[in-house]
Amino acid sequence: MSFNFSQETRKTTRVRKLFVAALVFGCAFGTVTYASAQRVTPPVTPDAITPPNGNAAFLLGHGVGTQGYVCLPTSPGASTASWTVNGARPEATLFTNLFGQQVEIITHFLSPNTNPNEIAPNPLPFANATWQNSLDSSKVWAQTVHAIPAGSDPSCPNSGAISCLLLQSIGAEKGPAGGRFMTQTSFIQRLNTNGGSAPDSGCATSNDVGKQVLVPYSADYYFFHTVE
Repeated sequence: MSFNFSQETRKTTRVRKLFVAALVFGCAFGTVTYASAQRVTPPVTPDAITPPNGNAAFLLGHGVGTQGYVCLPTSPGASTASWTVNGARPEATLFTNLFGQQVEIITHFLSPNTNPNEIAPNPLPFANATWQNSLDSSKVWAQTVHAIPAGSDPSCPNSGAISCLLLQSIGAEKGPAGGRFMTQTSFIQRLNTNGGSAPDSGCATSNDVGKQVLVPYSADYYFFHTVE
């Protein structure tokens, strides 16, 4: 019987990675308590993007993804154009560092809000910013409450990047197996943004209309829940 050392090594490596991922996910989501939530300490932020008293951070994820823009006329029939945020974006993956491993914990995208709460606008837009847990598939939808320009505060230091935000939950939904990790979310902060702003060129005249571009960005996302 032949023995393929490389194949066996790859198989062992895959098994080890799966074991580490399962262990990390179990520790990250299976044993989260209020005591562990207290260990997430967001930076001091301006009042405009600070959640109200009675909310505490329970999760931090470092997001890496893209912000999409589409070139549209500046007004109906205009000969000039400008970059506009594409309604089908952003898309990002959020990671956390556990036991020395960068582990995916959340995906961020736009989707229809299928379980709005009392804060949600009526009527709902076609889609809202969504954060979905990578383990139990629970999700939260949120809308922007306030924003500050990048470069205006130490919590948002990178001039020229997309704004830093405070978002409030407008709906949440359990995963298909009943998982509800993200349903506890009350507010989300997007801080320490880097990149993601619309290009300075490529969209100026009617000939450019319809062009699309994806701009890489990164940010830190802090998730809050209500506490007594």
